[in-house]
Amino acid sequence: MSVHFLSRIRRVTHTFSPTEQVLFWIFSIALLWSLVGVVVDASSKIMVPIPRPGGEFTEGIVGYPRFINPLFALSAADRDMTALVYSGLLAYEPDGTLIPDLAQSYTISADKLQYTFTLKPDITFHDGTPITADDILFTIQRAKDPAIKSPKRANWEGVTVEKRSDRDIVFSLRQPFPAFLENTTLGILPSHLWKPIDPEQFIFSDLNILPVGSGSYRIDAISRDQSGRPRTYTLKSYDAYALGMPYIKTLTLSFYANEESLLTALSAGDIDAVNAITPTEARALSVSNTTLAIKHVPLPRIFSVFFNQNKNAGLFANKEVRVALNNIIDRDAIIEKVFSGYATPVDSPLPPNVRLKVDASVTASSSPLWTIDQAKQSLEKAGWKKNKDGIYEKTVKKQKHLLQFSLSVPSVPELKATAELLAAMWQSIGADVTLKFFDPNDFSQNVLRPREYEALLFGEIVGRDIDLFAFWHSSQRNDPGLNIALYTNIKADKLLSEARTIDNPTDRLIRYTKFEDEIKKDIPAIFLYSPDFIYIIDTKVGGVSLGRITTPAERFLGIRDWYTDTDRVWESLQKIGNRTIGAPWRQLIENIRQ
Repeated sequence: MSVHFLSRIRRVTHTFSPTEQVLFWIFSIALLWSLVGVVVDASSKIMVPIPRPGGEFTEGIVGYPRFINPLFALSAADRDMTALVYSGLLAYEPDGTLIPDLAQSYTISADKLQYTFTLKPDITFHDGTPITADDILFTIQRAKDPAIKSPKRANWEGVTVEKRSDRDIVFSLRQPFPAFLENTTLGILPSHLWKPIDPEQFIFSDLNILPVGSGSYRIDAISRDQSGRPRTYTLKSYDAYALGMPYIKTLTLSFYANEESLLTALSAGDIDAVNAITPTEARALSVSNTTLAIKHVPLPRIFSVFFNQNKNAGLFANKEVRVALNNIIDRDAIIEKVFSGYATPVDSPLPPNVRLKVDASVTASSSPLWTIDQAKQSLEKAGWKKNKDGIYEKTVKKQKHLLQFSLSVPSVPELKATAELLAAMWQSIGADVTLKFFDPNDFSQNVLRPREYEALLFGEIVGRDIDLFAFWHSSQRNDPGLNIALYTNIKADKLLSEARTIDNPTDRLIRYTKFEDEIKKDIPAIFLYSPDFIYIIDTKVGGVSLGRITTPAERFLGIRDWYTDTDRVWESLQKIGNRTIGAPWRQLIENIRQ
């Protein structure tokens, strides 16, 4: 207010009585306060929150990392750390889109045999060393080296790598393979640190525990327990990350021996997120803790019952038996009782999140749920009759066949519970089912690979880039093939062979949908469910999108967009803070705050 304005007020109020002067100032202050409130309220309505660099986030993980290395990572702890520390030529977005990461661009030759990548300029590892084509070449060469014994070796068989310049590198394939680009998400090793290490010594290097990568986060500190195992890793956001500096500045991963200690830490507030817990515990947390968000998405893993007609041909060769066993299954009941709702029912070998929306002529239909009476009537119509023991039997060419078989199951809690429900459902229609449980460590060698089962409850990991050839083509019926239903269908073989050579995703899915129709006609297996990936995270963390993930570590695909701190800006300026601006914007905000 100006001096002139205040003097005028004094002259006016000088004529007021003391009581009138008090009332005047009370009303004036009230009016001013109301005006301030109106302005604040108006601002709050036209200003919006945006993520701000900073903050801390702690996640608990069951298990301990041993190989924070893209060539060796197998355990959940290894994969989680590797996903944060390393980056590749390309990267997946949460929605499944492939985008350039270390690469600036890439081209594919007309014959689909050459992939040429150009690196972004000025990209560096966490220690500041520039990333060049030499690092790409070195990483792939080590992945292919038999002495390294990397699980990634098979992905690079038949692929040659050539450096054209410091920023250009070429991959050459023997034959077209549309899924090849997924291989280029492999994390890149810094050759200046790893090159002096003999391949035979790779697995023993301290760099597996003290890694240097080029990913969204860099190692800042490690704490260890009394036995020397890493207890926590403290990571800091990498401001030179090729896809932009993450919002959350400090990320801590804490490691626990089991689920019990993990949940204790969560209840105590020591950690903000967990993922390796049972569906039952997730359901309980969703009810008891309002500060936690329960996020879940289907994994591309199909759990099914596979029939081995070579072991019980007299029974499983009868289609009416396979139809009855399939249509009596109440998938929703299994999902609710075993998974507390955290799973998705399936009735085909295609994961639920890749369903194709095309013309109905190429879209498979769902299997009906029969009542017990409907199942019995179907069997009796086909000549099956109950014997004195209440088990259905049928005589074919003077040979008696019983509706009797064994179901082999890896002895893990969810599969055991599922098997018991399946057996009860089948027994209700006159089947005699024996459950055989096997140690998971011995299951593959003693049951799966030699095909020593009549019926088998097992899960298949389909993966991000759908390729069902290994699971269903007739050439894969014998070990090491994965056609564990021993399925044979000439039309299906043709569709599977075509699908794996087609670049266009829609055309590929059309083939798979037609293949799905063949499967539903033949019923070589009973498809049950896809389990959900369950992620429990504090509601203070924003920007979390799980999207399409194939492994738990892929929850971190979009971590650069997660945030705990916010600022408020005019809505018209909100776009200035979008990730499209990238690291410079986030770094500018951080510098201003400091």
